[in-house]
Amino acid sequence: MSAPLSPASLPSGPEVPGVPAQSSFRHRVALRAARVRALVRKELRQLFRDPKTKRVIFVSPVLQLILFGYAVNTDVRRVATWVVDHDQTPESRLILDAFTASDYFRIVGRGDDPSAVGRALDRGAARVGIWIPPGFARDAKAGRAPAVQILVDGTNSNTATVAQGYAQRIVNQVALEWASRGSGPGSAGAALTPGAAGIDVRARAWFNPSLESRVYNVPAVCGVIVLLMALLLTAMGVVREREMGTLDQLLVSPLSAGELMLGKTLPVAAIAMVQLALVTAVGLLWFDVPFRGSVAVLLVAAILFILAGLSVGLFISTVSNTQQEAFLSMFLFILPAIILSGFLYPVETMPDFFQTLTLANPLRHFLEVVRGVFLKGAGFSDMPFQFAVLVLMAVGGLAGATRRFRRVMG
Repeated sequence: MSAPLSPASLPSGPEVPGVPAQSSFRHRVALRAARVRALVRKELRQLFRDPKTKRVIFVSPVLQLILFGYAVNTDVRRVATWVVDHDQTPESRLILDAFTASDYFRIVGRGDDPSAVGRALDRGAARVGIWIPPGFARDAKAGRAPAVQILVDGTNSNTATVAQGYAQRIVNQVALEWASRGSGPGSAGAALTPGAAGIDVRARAWFNPSLESRVYNVPAVCGVIVLLMALLLTAMGVVREREMGTLDQLLVSPLSAGELMLGKTLPVAAIAMVQLALVTAVGLLWFDVPFRGSVAVLLVAAILFILAGLSVGLFISTVSNTQQEAFLSMFLFILPAIILSGFLYPVETMPDFFQTLTLANPLRHFLEVVRGVFLKGAGFSDMPFQFAVLVLMAVGGLAGATRRFRRVMG
């Protein structure tokens, strides 16, 4: 526990040697700067004196990034699949072998009753059902388009959409191979795949050609971690001073409300920037996330975002009387902020009301900037709205938090 900061330990107005009572503007600025420096040194000593705080600041972000980088994964692999093959021919088995070899699907059950697919989907035993009706090979040999029914569990829209796309692509690829080898009727292949009918279909994914989810999620995790740590350190700082009894000593010191706010926010802002650099380096070196943009753009956005987050933390500290209350208030803010940021679910899929509500979330705008900088190489001119909102939130949030702090403490 650090020693209480007494008013005598901070330089005051008339007592500073060499500075007259009617000091010039330069002397008043130097006096304020000396007060802020003294408070910053005190805050840094208090933060780094506790070994637990050091682990929270430097070790926890790396562990969280690694955990979220692997856990937050929307890739579709080895989807549980239930198969009903009523044809039982080499052609039908070729289709099923293609599903198994793709590593996108994992056959967990087979049966003869088509209703078994529905029951497997209902109880969650399978996510995808494949039904090959009788006469599949006969229709193919006769030049008719054979039918394959794909049933997908739609409770998880992302998995359902991706799995359905994979299934359609596998069936079309098998039909294309039939047509190219001549082992199946050309007309059947043409009916199943656009490529065999003369339509050249080429698909390409921009910015993330391999469609790896970590390339999309890891930059967003950086923003979530920085916001969480900024809120935690700021919201708990003022409340901790109140519980320890040192806040009253700060209030009777020559420090003004603005100087006290600067002394509280500058150390946390510096720590948040170090954390951002740390988790960004881990994302680039460990997860091999591409960085196609400008460091300056990312730095400006990070500063604005951190200031906006600090203003929220300071506001929470002014309405909380204990550290437990501050922690619960921070928890109530961080969960909706993450959900409404586009980190887990696309904003475009939300109802109109919630899409409008996300505009007041600084995390949403920062994630759009981070993903744009990392994956697209976007600059200031590509995201003027996001930067304008971040500036407004940073300036307005700090001003509002300062007024609230002055009113509560005054």
